[in-house]
Amino acid sequence: MNKFHGIKNKAFPLQLVLVIPFVIQTFGAVGLVGYLSFKNGQKAVNQLADRLMDRTSAMVDQYLHSYLSIPHKVNQMNADAIEMGLLNVRDRKTASKYFWKQMHTYDLSYVGFGLTTGEGVGAARYDEKNITIDDWGPKPPKNWYSYVTNNQGDRTSILNILDWNNFNESWYTEPVKAGRPIWSRIFTINYPNHPYIAASAGRPIYDSQKRLLGMVGVDIHLLKLSEFLRHLDVSRTGQVFILERNGKLIANSSTQQPFTIVKDEVQRLKATNSPDPVIKSIAQQLEQKFNGFQSITESIKLQLKSQKEQNFVYVTPWRDQYGLDWLVVVSVPERIFMAQINANTKTTILLCLGALTVATLMGYLTSHLITQPIVRLNRASQAMAAGNLNQVVDVSKIQELNTLAHSFNNMAGQLRELFSALENSKAKLEDRVEERTAELKTTLSELQRTQAQVVQSEKMSSLGQLVAGVAHEINNPVNFIHGNINHLNEYTHDLLRIIYLYQQRHSSYDPEIQALAEEIDLEFLIEDLQKMLSSMKMGTERIRNIVLSLRNFSRMDEAEFKVVDIHEGIESTLLILQHRFKEKPTRPAIEIMRDYSNLPQIECYAGQLNQVFMNILVNAIDALDEMNSHHTSEQIKANFSQITIRTLVIDSQWVEIAIADNAMGMPEQVKNRIFDPFFTTKPVGKGTGMGMAISYQIIVEKHGGKLDCFSTLGEGTEFIIKLPIRQQIVKQPNGLALSSF
Repeated sequence: MNKFHGIKNKAFPLQLVLVIPFVIQTFGAVGLVGYLSFKNGQKAVNQLADRLMDRTSAMVDQYLHSYLSIPHKVNQMNADAIEMGLLNVRDRKTASKYFWKQMHTYDLSYVGFGLTTGEGVGAARYDEKNITIDDWGPKPPKNWYSYVTNNQGDRTSILNILDWNNFNESWYTEPVKAGRPIWSRIFTINYPNHPYIAASAGRPIYDSQKRLLGMVGVDIHLLKLSEFLRHLDVSRTGQVFILERNGKLIANSSTQQPFTIVKDEVQRLKATNSPDPVIKSIAQQLEQKFNGFQSITESIKLQLKSQKEQNFVYVTPWRDQYGLDWLVVVSVPERIFMAQINANTKTTILLCLGALTVATLMGYLTSHLITQPIVRLNRASQAMAAGNLNQVVDVSKIQELNTLAHSFNNMAGQLRELFSALENSKAKLEDRVEERTAELKTTLSELQRTQAQVVQSEKMSSLGQLVAGVAHEINNPVNFIHGNINHLNEYTHDLLRIIYLYQQRHSSYDPEIQALAEEIDLEFLIEDLQKMLSSMKMGTERIRNIVLSLRNFSRMDEAEFKVVDIHEGIESTLLILQHRFKEKPTRPAIEIMRDYSNLPQIECYAGQLNQVFMNILVNAIDALDEMNSHHTSEQIKANFSQITIRTLVIDSQWVEIAIADNAMGMPEQVKNRIFDPFFTTKPVGKGTGMGMAISYQIIVEKHGGKLDCFSTLGEGTEFIIKLPIRQQIVKQPNGLALSSF
């Protein structure tokens, strides 16, 4: 060994060894938690931004379809009236009054017609209060007269006289040339103190002999789109704008107008030249990224930088059947979503630094408290090794070191007694280690159980909130659809009555109508339409029942004992699990047998009790699936899968709920451990072993009831729940997890 005596091993002070790992672990744990929190926050922000952008785009899309469909509907109505002879285009005075009334009915800027003879008439709203009537003859000059009207739509005085020619105007020539309903090009007019930017919808009109008479047209003021965009919630912090494929702005949510006035002329702006810096920057980046706006054919989500900050940008093409092809762009600054996350990041950094400081200080004090007695003991041992047994080590405040010091002090005088004392101390230490080990195992088991319960509680709470929220969100549109189906049914019956009446009086005299009826199979269409409405009504009722079951099952608003109907909770649970009862390729459908008694309403935690039903039913379904996986197709047909649910009242004080399956049952050793925490027979990933343990705690500890399991191998399993009808002691829920998923 002498040859190793000269080798010096690199050693570190004990105080440094104690402090450094403690500090590193603390800093690493706090830093990792902060990093994961930041990443999860970013993920949540992206999801929130996507939902906000989707919702905003959907609102804009819905409004555009609603607002821009009105002109074509009015045109079709007027064209039909002219073709049927209900509106005489030669009687321009009556027609103008008819258009004047339409202006009061619909939110339009102009409605009228122009004839192939050069004549025309219309009603105009160039401000919010006054509606004028325009009437023009076939040829200029001074053939256009604009009249002021009274409250009855009568002409009172001439407002203006102009030269006018239908055949020079795009709103007339384009629909006539197209021969179908279209949108003309957007045009602008600079009225005094009232810029006018409008889109014109036009369609050709014909008489009853299908001869062209001219066209009908309706204008709408596009600046109202900007007013709508400014009232969107997202417009408070972001920007929403609509532009044509050529890049010109149609509307925007900015305080800046999408046009400019140059030499008393209204000139539309391109989005890339918008006075709003955000709109301008985003439009320029989009144009550069996609080499113009024509190549954007589907919805895209981007993150673009504007004004030195990141923005979430959502671009959606919008089209209609009459030729409009626009782009809707929604932009929201990332800082709106990231403000709280950045604040939390700063807090995390400060906490990390604070934790590091505290850990360093505590490590230093702890190491000092440990190393000083060891240093004293080391010096005394070196002296004893040199032959000086008269060493006395001062006592320490640490029990173990203090015991070691006393033992060391006795070693010099009584070496034999010291060895004996060391042996006794060793035995006592082993016993103590065993006791501590047993205590630690018990504590660890309780800690794991509590941790699993807390995790399951948070998961179930989130699931309950999600279920309740989804049920609430689904309920509104479903109720809207369900409520309108009755009106649709009535309208359909009314239309069918008109068709029947029309058939009785005209079908035999008009071969064209008869041929069309045969072509579309009118009788089958009428019969199938009524069946379709009935099917739609049944579908909405089905959805409403499912939503009600989800809301009953979640019970998120019941934090204390409630008086509930047990059967309602069971049925809600069965409805939620209905997809698992259906027939599968590996087994037939599971049959549910109900044997319900007339139960009174009982006091319970409804949501927790529903989860007990869920746990037992899921285990029963899993047992039946496992049984069928080991059977042949002939055995499966001979042994049908069945779950029986039975309820009854016992001694007028208790209710009993029994849930039984006809699966393979379980052996005695499994049945005896079915309620033990973390015990499960399922593969890894399919169960935590907490479902039945928590169910037992809910029934026994939370409700003062009983939960028993009876199983015979090869015959099936039955769980019997006994609950008091009235609770004697008010208990507070502790938020136990209710799910074994």
